[in-house]
Amino acid sequence: MSDWPQGWTGDRDRHGRGASSAEPESARVMRTVRGAPVPSQAAGGHDAGPAYGAPSTYDAGYGREPGRSHGAGSGGYGAGPAGAPRPRPNRGRRVKVGLITLLVALLVISVGTYFWADSKMRREVDLSAVEDRPEPGEGTNYLIVGSDSRAGLSEEDRDRLRTGSAEGKRTDSMMILHVGDNGNSLISLPRDSWVTIPEFTGSESGNRIPAQAQKLNASFSIEGPELLVRTVEYNTGLRIDHYAEIGLGGFANLVDALGGVEMCFDEPVKDKNSGADFAKGCHDLDGAESLAFVRNRYNVAGGDLGRTQNQQKFLAALAKESATPATVLNPFRLYPTIGAGMDSLIVDKDMSLFDLASMFWAMKGLSGGEGTQMNMPIEGPFTAPNGASALKWDMERVKPLMQQLRNDEKVTVKGDG
Repeated sequence: MSDWPQGWTGDRDRHGRGASSAEPESARVMRTVRGAPVPSQAAGGHDAGPAYGAPSTYDAGYGREPGRSHGAGSGGYGAGPAGAPRPRPNRGRRVKVGLITLLVALLVISVGTYFWADSKMRREVDLSAVEDRPEPGEGTNYLIVGSDSRAGLSEEDRDRLRTGSAEGKRTDSMMILHVGDNGNSLISLPRDSWVTIPEFTGSESGNRIPAQAQKLNASFSIEGPELLVRTVEYNTGLRIDHYAEIGLGGFANLVDALGGVEMCFDEPVKDKNSGADFAKGCHDLDGAESLAFVRNRYNVAGGDLGRTQNQQKFLAALAKESATPATVLNPFRLYPTIGAGMDSLIVDKDMSLFDLASMFWAMKGLSGGEGTQMNMPIEGPFTAPNGASALKWDMERVKPLMQQLRNDEKVTVKGDG
């Protein structure tokens, strides 16, 4: 009699056991998961078959990647690298990188602009050729000169600017700008000031120029910027640290590059010699109109002294316009302005861009009422020995004024005009 149950017809395994061909319904359900057959257990027992984590039809039946654990399915909880959603962009990092890129670009542009502007500076005046110079004082002193040179002007330009056809080079205006810690001061030196032109060895001619009494602007006509600096230093005792000169055409070009300069007049201005013709009120002056205004001296109260006051006001307004955001932040306006300014200005050999910027910044401050604007103290007009009409300085006020500038003290001396 057999030991196997009646009706068992399956094959026997190596242990003598058999596999039934009449499998119960419950067993078939357990062996099927969502229609995927589960392979029969191998003879090796429960651990036999695919290794732990190996691909199986169980995984496939649930739509998971073969070989992944239950928590590694696509979109499931704790999704792994293959099925994980993309991380959100790091906006803070992007902003940081953008700012760094912008700063680097601005640095490159700034450095490039500096070297471009520096290369355009016309460093033509040699102050080391000036003889017997005073000792340096506190602060920085600039001698700012407006010349009436027609060099480089076409016939059309001369007609438009009403410059005439005079040859040579003379000064229409001379100013000392003192920049210091106790307030900046702008002091005009009238062109008709009667002074001593000291002896000097000409930097261009090489000739020894004898000492002589003359109008201040004659020193410039005789031997140019170096003798003018020598004459100013000799008569004031003040050391001139830097020199800046602008001609008629350059002045007009600079104003036009800025897009004009606003000036306001309390009374109508009209002068047939300079071409100035402005109604009472505020006007945006172009280059030609600006030149007419600063050269007008025949129809202005105080004559030459009144003209120097107008020149101070205009130069301060010009410097203010040069430093406005509309100019500085607009490359289409900034670069033409810098180009026109560099082409127009003649400076000393030691002038740096920082020195030039300091000069303009000080003049900008003066336009806002900071510091002092005045004419050199004048004793009054007189007839010079050669019969010319001239102006004589009031040395009782000039001496303490120059002492205050040398020591960088607050200016308390009152000028004329």
